[in-house]
Amino acid sequence: QVQLVESGGGLVQPGGSLRLSCAASGSIFSIRAMGWYRQAPGKQRELVAAITSGGTTNYADSVKGRFTISRDNAKNTVYLQMNSLKPEDTAVYYCSTPNGPWGNYWGQGTQVTVSS
Repeated sequence: QVQLVESGGGLVQPGGSLRLSCAASGSIFSIRAMGWYRQAPGKQRELVAAITSGGTTNYADSVKGRFTISRDNAKNTVYLQMNSLKPEDTAVYYCSTPNGPWGNYWGQGTQVTVSS
């Protein structure tokens, strides 16, 4: 079993930056692939960024060049550095990790609002 807790969301002006953190417990973090998803009101949840146990990263086209996913295995934590934020980045951001054929584990989510 895995527990995930996100933090770092908030209100920021367009062009600003935020760093989200996701602390994991209950499993061996270093061998898990991790991802950040987001969901805006009335829209489907979408994958924003992912990182494998080996450090390979993948990003949605909408955030390439602006967001960076990273992990610190010693702290059982994955990060999402978000720069040059746009109003369309406004969403609840979720941390997630796969659970084989049984679907993903999810955190509780953290709200990111980009507005002037």
